[in-house]
Amino acid sequence: MIGKEQIIAFAAEKFTQFGSKRFTMDELAALLGISKKTLYKHFLSKEDLVTSCIQYIIDEYNQTLEQLLQDEKDPITSIILMYDRAFDRLKYFKPSFIFGLKKYYPASNKVFDDFRDNFVKVRVYNLLVIAQKNGLLLDEVNLDLFCDIYFKRFEEIAFKSNNLFDIHSNKELLNHFIVYSLRGITKKDYCNLYF
Repeated sequence: MIGKEQIIAFAAEKFTQFGSKRFTMDELAALLGISKKTLYKHFLSKEDLVTSCIQYIIDEYNQTLEQLLQDEKDPITSIILMYDRAFDRLKYFKPSFIFGLKKYYPASNKVFDDFRDNFVKVRVYNLLVIAQKNGLLLDEVNLDLFCDIYFKRFEEIAFKSNNLFDIHSNKELLNHFIVYSLRGITKKDYCNLYF
Protein backbone atom coordinates (compact mmCIF):
# COMPACT_ATOMS: atom_id res chain seq x y z
CA MET A 1 0.00 0.00 0.00
CA ILE A 2 1.15 3.52 -0.74
CA GLY A 3 2.53 5.41 2.25
CA LYS A 4 2.17 9.00 3.42
CA GLU A 5 5.61 10.04 2.16
CA GLN A 6 4.89 8.63 -1.31
CA ILE A 7 1.60 10.53 -1.41
CA ILE A 8 3.36 13.76 -0.44
CA ALA A 9 6.09 13.34 -3.06
CA PHE A 10 3.59 12.58 -5.81
CA ALA A 11 1.19 15.36 -4.76
CA ALA A 12 4.03 17.90 -4.59
CA GLU A 13 4.93 17.12 -8.20
CA LYS A 14 1.32 17.44 -9.35
CA PHE A 15 0.54 20.60 -7.34
CA THR A 16 3.60 22.41 -8.68
CA GLN A 17 2.83 21.23 -12.21
CA PHE A 18 -0.90 22.06 -12.28
CA GLY A 19 -1.47 24.42 -9.33
CA SER A 20 -2.60 23.31 -5.90
CA LYS A 21 -6.12 24.70 -6.25
CA ARG A 22 -6.78 23.27 -9.70
CA PHE A 23 -5.44 19.77 -9.02
CA THR A 24 -8.10 18.08 -6.90
CA MET A 25 -8.01 15.40 -4.25
CA ASP A 26 -10.20 13.25 -6.52
CA GLU A 27 -7.63 13.49 -9.31
CA LEU A 28 -4.81 12.74 -6.88
CA ALA A 29 -6.57 9.67 -5.50
CA ALA A 30 -7.38 8.40 -9.00
CA LEU A 31 -3.81 8.78 -10.22
CA LEU A 32 -2.47 7.06 -7.11
CA GLY A 33 -5.01 4.26 -7.44
CA ILE A 34 -6.39 4.80 -3.95
CA SER A 35 -9.64 6.14 -2.55
CA LYS A 36 -10.11 9.73 -1.50
CA LYS A 37 -10.96 8.36 1.94
CA THR A 38 -7.44 6.92 2.13
CA LEU A 39 -6.01 10.40 1.48
CA TYR A 40 -8.03 11.77 4.37
CA LYS A 41 -6.70 9.07 6.68
CA HIS A 42 -3.28 10.71 6.25
CA PHE A 43 -4.29 14.37 5.91
CA LEU A 44 -6.95 16.35 7.76
CA SER A 45 -7.71 18.50 4.72
CA LYS A 46 -6.37 19.45 1.32
CA GLU A 47 -4.55 22.36 2.94
CA ASP A 48 -2.88 19.90 5.33
CA LEU A 49 -1.64 17.97 2.28
CA VAL A 50 -0.55 21.16 0.48
CA THR A 51 1.35 22.26 3.60
CA SER A 52 3.03 18.84 3.81
CA CYS A 53 3.99 19.19 0.14
CA ILE A 54 5.46 22.66 0.71
CA GLN A 55 7.51 21.32 3.62
CA TYR A 56 8.63 18.36 1.48
CA ILE A 57 9.80 20.72 -1.31
CA ILE A 58 11.63 22.91 1.22
CA ASP A 59 13.31 19.95 2.93
CA GLU A 60 14.39 18.46 -0.39
CA TYR A 61 15.80 21.82 -1.55
CA ASN A 62 17.66 22.38 1.74
CA GLN A 63 19.16 18.90 1.54
CA THR A 64 20.32 19.59 -2.02
CA LEU A 65 21.88 22.87 -0.88
CA GLU A 66 23.77 21.25 1.97
CA GLN A 67 25.38 18.79 -0.44
CA LEU A 68 26.02 21.47 -3.05
CA LEU A 69 27.63 23.97 -0.70
CA GLN A 70 29.63 21.74 1.63
CA ASP A 71 32.88 22.29 -0.25
CA GLU A 72 32.22 25.83 -1.54
CA LYS A 73 34.28 28.41 0.39
CA ASP A 74 33.42 31.56 -1.56
CA PRO A 75 30.26 33.19 -0.10
CA ILE A 76 29.35 35.03 -3.33
CA THR A 77 29.58 31.85 -5.39
CA SER A 78 27.52 30.06 -2.71
CA ILE A 79 24.68 32.57 -3.13
CA ILE A 80 24.77 32.16 -6.90
CA LEU A 81 24.74 28.36 -6.61
CA MET A 82 21.77 28.50 -4.22
CA TYR A 83 19.74 30.56 -6.67
CA ASP A 84 20.91 28.52 -9.65
CA ARG A 85 19.49 25.43 -7.96
CA ALA A 86 16.29 27.32 -7.06
CA PHE A 87 15.82 28.41 -10.68
CA ASP A 88 16.27 24.80 -11.80
CA ARG A 89 13.31 23.87 -9.61
CA LEU A 90 11.11 26.91 -10.21
CA LYS A 91 11.07 26.45 -13.96
CA TYR A 92 8.82 23.42 -13.37
CA PHE A 93 6.39 25.33 -11.15
CA LYS A 94 3.15 26.58 -12.59
CA PRO A 95 2.71 30.25 -11.54
CA SER A 96 -0.71 29.41 -10.11
CA PHE A 97 1.02 27.17 -7.57
CA ILE A 98 2.84 30.12 -5.97
CA PHE A 99 -0.03 32.59 -6.28
CA GLY A 100 -2.66 30.06 -5.21
CA LEU A 101 -1.01 29.47 -1.86
CA LYS A 102 -1.71 33.00 -0.67
CA LYS A 103 -5.28 33.03 -1.94
CA TYR A 104 -6.49 29.53 -1.04
CA TYR A 105 -4.11 28.00 1.50
CA PRO A 106 -2.96 30.55 4.12
CA ALA A 107 -1.30 27.98 6.40
CA SER A 108 0.68 26.59 3.46
CA ASN A 109 1.54 30.10 2.34
CA LYS A 110 2.90 30.90 5.82
CA VAL A 111 5.23 27.90 5.66
CA PHE A 112 6.44 29.04 2.22
CA ASP A 113 6.80 32.68 3.32
CA ASP A 114 8.73 31.66 6.43
CA PHE A 115 11.08 29.62 4.26
CA ARG A 116 11.61 32.52 1.82
CA ASP A 117 12.21 34.98 4.64
CA ASN A 118 14.65 32.64 6.36
CA PHE A 119 16.39 31.92 3.07
CA VAL A 120 17.04 35.62 2.44
CA LYS A 121 17.39 36.95 5.99
CA VAL A 122 19.55 34.11 7.27
CA ARG A 123 21.24 32.13 4.48
CA VAL A 124 21.83 34.87 1.91
CA TYR A 125 22.34 37.65 4.45
CA ASN A 126 24.90 35.65 6.47
CA LEU A 127 26.87 34.84 3.31
CA LEU A 128 26.87 38.53 2.39
CA VAL A 129 28.12 39.39 5.88
CA ILE A 130 30.98 36.91 5.43
CA ALA A 131 31.74 38.38 2.00
CA GLN A 132 31.80 41.89 3.45
CA LYS A 133 34.04 40.83 6.36
CA ASN A 134 36.38 39.16 3.86
CA GLY A 135 36.66 42.40 1.93
CA LEU A 136 34.84 41.15 -1.16
CA LEU A 137 32.03 43.73 -1.05
CA LEU A 138 32.04 47.48 -1.18
CA ASP A 139 32.15 48.79 2.39
CA GLU A 140 29.18 51.14 1.99
CA VAL A 141 26.70 48.44 0.93
CA ASN A 142 23.70 48.20 3.26
CA LEU A 143 23.17 44.44 3.30
CA ASP A 144 19.63 44.59 4.70
CA LEU A 145 18.54 47.00 1.98
CA PHE A 146 20.32 45.02 -0.71
CA CYS A 147 18.54 41.80 0.36
CA ASP A 148 15.18 43.58 0.45
CA ILE A 149 15.61 45.04 -3.03
CA TYR A 150 17.22 42.16 -4.90
CA PHE A 151 16.40 38.89 -3.17
CA LYS A 152 12.88 39.07 -1.78
CA ARG A 153 10.13 37.42 -3.77
CA PHE A 154 11.95 37.32 -7.11
CA GLU A 155 9.77 34.36 -8.09
CA GLU A 156 6.70 36.62 -8.00
CA ILE A 157 8.37 38.93 -10.52
CA ALA A 158 9.50 35.99 -12.62
CA PHE A 159 5.98 34.52 -12.72
CA LYS A 160 4.08 37.81 -13.10
CA SER A 161 1.97 38.16 -16.29
CA ASN A 162 4.46 36.41 -18.59
CA ASN A 163 6.22 33.47 -17.04
CA LEU A 164 9.84 34.54 -17.44
CA PHE A 165 10.88 30.90 -16.99
CA ASP A 166 9.09 30.13 -20.26
CA ILE A 167 10.62 33.09 -22.11
CA HIS A 168 14.23 33.10 -20.89
CA SER A 169 16.83 30.50 -20.06
CA ASN A 170 17.77 29.75 -16.47
CA LYS A 171 21.23 31.17 -17.12
CA GLU A 172 19.82 34.45 -18.41
CA LEU A 173 17.47 34.75 -15.43
CA LEU A 174 20.25 33.86 -12.99
CA ASN A 175 22.46 36.53 -14.51
CA HIS A 176 19.84 39.27 -14.47
CA PHE A 177 18.31 38.50 -11.07
CA ILE A 178 21.41 37.46 -9.13
CA VAL A 179 24.82 37.66 -10.78
CA TYR A 180 24.63 41.23 -12.11
CA SER A 181 23.22 42.46 -8.79
CA LEU A 182 26.05 40.83 -6.85
CA ARG A 183 28.64 42.05 -9.33
CA GLY A 184 27.45 45.60 -8.66
CA ILE A 185 28.36 45.43 -4.96
CA THR A 186 31.65 43.53 -5.15
CA LYS A 187 35.05 45.18 -5.23
CA LYS A 188 36.76 45.53 -8.60
CA ASP A 189 39.42 42.92 -7.86
CA TYR A 190 36.88 40.22 -6.94
CA CYS A 191 36.07 37.58 -9.54
CA ASN A 192 34.44 34.15 -9.70
CA LEU A 193 33.38 31.72 -12.43
CA TYR A 194 30.02 33.48 -12.87
CA PHE A 195 31.48 36.98 -13.18
